[in-house]
Amino acid sequence: MVSAIGPAAFEVGAEVRDAFMQKHPQTAQYFTPHHNKYLADLPSLASLRLAQIGVTQVFNANVCTFNNSDYFSYRRDHHTGRMASLIWLKS
Repeated sequence: MVSAIGPAAFEVGAEVRDAFMQKHPQTAQYFTPHHNKYLADLPSLASLRLAQIGVTQVFNANVCTFNNSDYFSYRRDHHTGRMASLIWLKS
């Protein structure tokens, strides 16, 4: 399950967008211009990358870790914390 900063809160510079687009031009759809920068849809970018390497099931929690205080967010709180992710292969 993907939990990440949401597409309305993850602001990046043009250099980040350009780096994604150089390798995968189809990622342009996941960047929205915003105040001389871009808002990036990180969950969709992650799902696209995973699909490209053969991961067929990705579950998105549809939770923005920036806007939901139940989750750690350095961008929101400006201090570090810990979160964990679990990934497994099912045969």
